[in-house]
Amino acid sequence: MKTTNAPKRTKFIFVTGGVLSSLGKGLAAAAIGALLESRGLTVTFQKLDPYINVDPGTMNPFQHGEVYVTDDGAETDLDMGHYERYTNAVMAQKNNYTTGRIYYSVITKERRGEYLGGTVQVIPHITDEIKAAVLQLDGTVDVALIEIGGTVGDIEGLPFIEAIRQLRRDLGRENSLYIHLTLIPYIKAAGEIKTKPTQHSVRELRADGIQPDILVCRTEVPLEDSLKAKIGLFCDVSPDAVITAIDVDNIYEVPLRLHEEGIDAKILELLNIWTGKPNIKPWEDLLHNINNPKDTITIALTGKYVELKESYKSLHESLIHGGLGNKVKVELRYISAEDLEDKSKDPATLLEGCHGILVPGGFGQRGVEGKIAAITYARENDIPFFGICLGMQLAVVEYTRNVLGLKDAHSTEFNAKTSNPVIYLIKEWFDYRTQEMQVRDETSDMGGTLRLGAYPCVLADDSFARTAYGEKEISERHRHRYEFNNDYRARLEEKGLLFSGTSPDNNLVEIVEIAEHPWFLGCQFHPEFKSKPMKPHPLFRDFIAAAIKHKG
Repeated sequence: MKTTNAPKRTKFIFVTGGVLSSLGKGLAAAAIGALLESRGLTVTFQKLDPYINVDPGTMNPFQHGEVYVTDDGAETDLDMGHYERYTNAVMAQKNNYTTGRIYYSVITKERRGEYLGGTVQVIPHITDEIKAAVLQLDGTVDVALIEIGGTVGDIEGLPFIEAIRQLRRDLGRENSLYIHLTLIPYIKAAGEIKTKPTQHSVRELRADGIQPDILVCRTEVPLEDSLKAKIGLFCDVSPDAVITAIDVDNIYEVPLRLHEEGIDAKILELLNIWTGKPNIKPWEDLLHNINNPKDTITIALTGKYVELKESYKSLHESLIHGGLGNKVKVELRYISAEDLEDKSKDPATLLEGCHGILVPGGFGQRGVEGKIAAITYARENDIPFFGICLGMQLAVVEYTRNVLGLKDAHSTEFNAKTSNPVIYLIKEWFDYRTQEMQVRDETSDMGGTLRLGAYPCVLADDSFARTAYGEKEISERHRHRYEFNNDYRARLEEKGLLFSGTSPDNNLVEIVEIAEHPWFLGCQFHPEFKSKPMKPHPLFRDFIAAAIKHKG
């Protein structure tokens, strides 16, 4: 009998949203991916963002939230974090495309003459480029979930909608599925549930040539079968394909609620996939642990974007994960770094009652001295401290000023003329992914080349880091330009600062600690990008454990 080694065909699920933004398409897609994995399927994701920026790397967090970084150095949408936290999928450059990136590729091809002098148009050139981006995933997994950013009806999203319309024809019905997330508002004054916004949203989608197969209806109240039948009738969707996505207290409850609505079974039916029964017990156990903590601790997170929690989305979730790893509830107190540097306000008053202090990454001068004040308070009062990226750099600045005694010590990012540049812009470093030296381009956009993506780190024995990880060499994701200045290394070591994590060539400092402190650690990388609810990152787990011990 003749056999073939032809790759298996991936099933594609396209997720769109209607009525308004921020309904939770990313969370819904991640939860669906988790349910499909619970049935033994392999999954991956892709986010197609309509904005014209090439990536979110230069976008203000107030507009876009955090920038999520992948192992291969992609600066991506924060939904990549949801995808990785809920599933075993590993995101990369190919998992996030923007309008800017698509057009940049098409224009580059046009300049190279690849279109042979033809007129370059949205259809077919832009749509073909989008389709090619999507079809990279074909054959790599059982199911790929493709999320279209924005809201149906947005002018900038039309090329993406057209591309996935064409993909239904290319892939066939058994290999493609449309899920539309929409809103069913509840008017409390009238005590009525309104379906009209959903009807109009589906009508808009159908006008673009797409008939949804499943409707996921975000709502505050349960939807009765009669209401689902009405929605199904007006939207031409089977009533059992109208899924209630009711508001929940915790985002990790979403997979269980969607499973109760039968969404995973309906997807398998429509895509003609056979699997065994789902194993949702890990999610049930997780929810039990969330709802039944043994204690509550308070962690202070001080930054300059504290009024916008999406700027610290992965950090927020990682701290929650650290609590789950210790069976406690973590309450986060967001404290403005500018309040901490306000001379009329006492840092001790603002930080009083916190069992741990975290200073996150960031860019720019605003709030820097306030963050340093928080670090001083944590160091002098033996409060567990965790500094990430800029938080680590400022911990070094604080220690150099107040323990080594060099009062003008600073980072050249904030004071280019400091006589003690303990943090500075390095010119070159070894990239362990490419096995080549990287030379910083001082003329590049936005002020220089970032060190992006996963880099190895060697840990010192008898350190907080080594205890947490339980291994000698680790790999973590970076996103920064400035590094520790090794000219100060010996003097700081003499004063008790431990350099517990370095690059394999010992040139780049990745982790600093104060060994005599109950738990004081700063890392140059971003561990929050690798934490999951069922597998908390070891540094967050041990930070929370130290905070519990501090509470007593």
